[in-house]
Amino acid sequence: MNNPVDKLYNTKNLTDDELRELITSDNAETAETLRICADSVRQKHYGKKVFLRGLIEISSFCRNDCLYCGIRCSNKSAERFRLTEDKIIGCAESGYKKGFRTFVLQGGEDNYYTDERMCRIITQIKEKCPDCAVTLSLGERTPESYKLMKQAGADRYLLRHESADNGLYQKLHPPKMILDKRINCLYNLKEEGYQVGAGFMVGAPFQTVDNIIADLRFLQNLNPHMVGIGPFVPHRATPFSGFAGGTVELTVRLLGIIRLMLPEVLLPATTALGTISPNGRILGLQTGCNVVMPNISPSDSRKKYELYNNKSTEELSNIIADIERAGYEVSMERGDCIR
Repeated sequence: MNNPVDKLYNTKNLTDDELRELITSDNAETAETLRICADSVRQKHYGKKVFLRGLIEISSFCRNDCLYCGIRCSNKSAERFRLTEDKIIGCAESGYKKGFRTFVLQGGEDNYYTDERMCRIITQIKEKCPDCAVTLSLGERTPESYKLMKQAGADRYLLRHESADNGLYQKLHPPKMILDKRINCLYNLKEEGYQVGAGFMVGAPFQTVDNIIADLRFLQNLNPHMVGIGPFVPHRATPFSGFAGGTVELTVRLLGIIRLMLPEVLLPATTALGTISPNGRILGLQTGCNVVMPNISPSDSRKKYELYNNKSTEELSNIIADIERAGYEVSMERGDCIR
């Protein structure tokens, strides 16, 4: 079993040297074998379904100052917005009428959204959309906060770890942000019974192959229900504006590796992947991805939630067309992780 793709397909694991070989390979035959194997594993567990999640961006205010992010608190040129409770609930109700059964509430770490306010929003969404799943992506909060929101009805929580290597994490974040705290948040979320998502940027500034291997090992240990990875895309108003972005090729290769390592995971074809290439989303779907998150936020706020340059704000019809063109089926059901 000399081929690392075959070994990964059969054992769900590789040595660090084998991972390094696969990550750095530019062999077209290896890439196609990886794509075929990843797609086979995805279809074994989830068939041809691609689960749609209604993404609601609730706030572009953020207390953090991450060096790669367009809504970092020190970016004085960012247009800030904050959705009211009624507006958030209205977006969910509108999406529910269109068939969505999962809503993702995403925002910067905005202190305006207290536990009391978030619990009220979650409770009302669950009352008005009784068979839906509510996913939160609101950053680091206290264990008590996670507990209260879970009790209010939240089902899932997405918190990208960004880098499992402390040295790289510190290069990407301000000194007050600590990797151990973020990792503790992820384990707290699992303990509270959330379906948990982690993930990292591909091609981030200063990232090495060893950093990527550390991320893959972390994901194996965490065993999340969902993994969100996407290419680094620079933003003009950040210290990393002059850095090269991540590539489609490496992102897709890592998506395939993650699908084989964690066969039952929910794996999105991210907005960033679709932003850097017209075929990015299709390539992701053909290499193990089975989730897409159309933006159902109010149209006047979408461009203000600018995490990186040229962020895609595609219409739902275009996303559905891509899914069907890739040979898959659109599903608006909850689409829970099967384990």
